[in-house]
Amino acid sequence: MSAVAAVPAAVLRPMHEGDLEAVMAIELRAYPFPWTRGIFQDCLRAGYCGQVLVGRDGLLGYGMLSVAADEAHVLNVCIDPARQSHGHGRRLLRALVQEARVRGAARVFLEVRPSNTAAIALYHSEGFNEIGRRPRYYPATYGREDALVMATELVDDDLQAMPPL
Repeated sequence: MSAVAAVPAAVLRPMHEGDLEAVMAIELRAYPFPWTRGIFQDCLRAGYCGQVLVGRDGLLGYGMLSVAADEAHVLNVCIDPARQSHGHGRRLLRALVQEARVRGAARVFLEVRPSNTAAIALYHSEGFNEIGRRPRYYPATYGREDALVMATELVDDDLQAMPPL
């Protein structure tokens, strides 16, 4: 048996208002046009699913999901810029999609900046496809930037229930 202690894995848990100071610190480092603390508070008060990914050194990232009827919308997924490219975003996205499934969603939508090629690659690799654009959706340094609208269908794990091709 190794004498090296095991490093505790990052833990996913629901977001609470007490997390918002750390969430905002990451939000401000990650985005030139960040959400406000009030937006996060409103989402939590509305009952949206907020998730945080916590490592041994603190908050690694967070996500926010809304579900209405049979549709879910990933509103925000963010990993601390200093801790990106280690699979944390994928883990967080999968947790949000799983929560959408548990809450009865049949499909999940999200928007992403066309300039965010790393996020687009992640979303494609997780089964999201581009279904449209929202012109001038995001604020940008010079004007506005479109949003790519992406979606994935949540199908039952029982492949026999799917219609034939």
